[in-house]
Amino acid sequence: MRWRALLFLLFSAFGMLGSTSLRAQQAVATSPTPKVAAEPFAFGDFSWLNGGNRQPSALLETKYVTLSVLLDANYTYSLNNPIDHTISGTTTNSRHNELNLLMASVGGDFHYQSLRGTLSVQFGNRAELVYANDPTSRRGPSSLNNILKYVREATVGIHFDVLHGLNFDVGIMTSFIGNLSYLNFENWTYQPSYIWEMTPYYFVGLRSQLFPTDRVKIELWLVNGWQSYSKFNETPGVGLQLQWRPREWILLSTNHYAGFDTRGVADRIRYHTDNNLQLRYYQKKESRGIGRGAFSLAADFGCENGSGIDCKRQYFLGLAVYHQLVFFRNFLAFAQGGGIVSNPGRYLVLTPPGPVPFDQSPGSSYVTWEGLLTFDIMPTDFLTYRLEYVHRGSNTPYFAGHGGSTSPDGYSDTMVPIGFTPDRVQSEDRFTIAFLLRM
Repeated sequence: MRWRALLFLLFSAFGMLGSTSLRAQQAVATSPTPKVAAEPFAFGDFSWLNGGNRQPSALLETKYVTLSVLLDANYTYSLNNPIDHTISGTTTNSRHNELNLLMASVGGDFHYQSLRGTLSVQFGNRAELVYANDPTSRRGPSSLNNILKYVREATVGIHFDVLHGLNFDVGIMTSFIGNLSYLNFENWTYQPSYIWEMTPYYFVGLRSQLFPTDRVKIELWLVNGWQSYSKFNETPGVGLQLQWRPREWILLSTNHYAGFDTRGVADRIRYHTDNNLQLRYYQKKESRGIGRGAFSLAADFGCENGSGIDCKRQYFLGLAVYHQLVFFRNFLAFAQGGGIVSNPGRYLVLTPPGPVPFDQSPGSSYVTWEGLLTFDIMPTDFLTYRLEYVHRGSNTPYFAGHGGSTSPDGYSDTMVPIGFTPDRVQSEDRFTIAFLLRM
């Protein structure tokens, strides 16, 4: 009897162990897998944004590299008909009555494990228009403008799996102040707002990005200065961006900057705040009629203080509002918009060309406004044909008139006689036809 009892106990023990092992396996099989943090802003479709890319995916993408090819060309006609074909106050339509290659760019984004980087080169008229406005490029024995103006973006960085992502990048980075992209393909209009034209196109320095949730971005900058390769003085500029996308149909962002950015004036500080709202109020996918309606709003304020200048005499105040309707299954789009800027002291005004300097003395008045209409044909997600009408005005002679800005006959190699005055007028109207390709 004892041996039977012993066998019973042994079989019972093995049965309990087997049952326990089976329950353990079942628990492992049914236990939830570790939760992976969601990609930032991946919860919705943000291809509708002004300044965003409407393409659903990259055409030239590999495991480690996402390549891009861009072509941006335009024909612009100013009703002022300047004899030197100069158009003032813009970095997109600088040549009148000519076919203009604004930008041809090739580059790529690189990613391997936690390492990341970007390298894009550019050629065309914009390489000169944008980077010629950086006075620090002439500091020292070498011309940084000639060396670096063909580099659109160049960064190297690292990614950490902290919260929903933490990035550190260093290099030349395109700016997003003004609610628009450096690439016209990504904007609703060809002519950028005055706010965007007068604020940085690029920064050189260090950037950190933290995504505490998949809907919030916190970004810090430590840079050489306000759109500058080098430093205006010896102190770097600092900046902060906060961006929040609580739903697919809304974006809120604010950018703040402070730096000592007046050439040779070490104690004059510049402040600037840029605030943006984008709202998609209507969407009906695959509609043959109106498929989408959205607004874009940017409001900026800034000033300079120090060395006899204060924020009452030298400030920047700007507003830009745009509206876009998309039709016929994203094949057609119509945008309207405009803005106004007041910039006493003219410290952010794009200086018009000419042998007679544009007055930028402290307190000098400058108020300018614009309105535009844009019509797009988008046969594919990689191609846009754009027709645009722009009216611009100013309270002071600023735009290129018929007499031109360069010389009596319009050529830069012609001897300029004593007393020659550039023909600057207070308004301009122009038409643009643009071809935009991105792959």
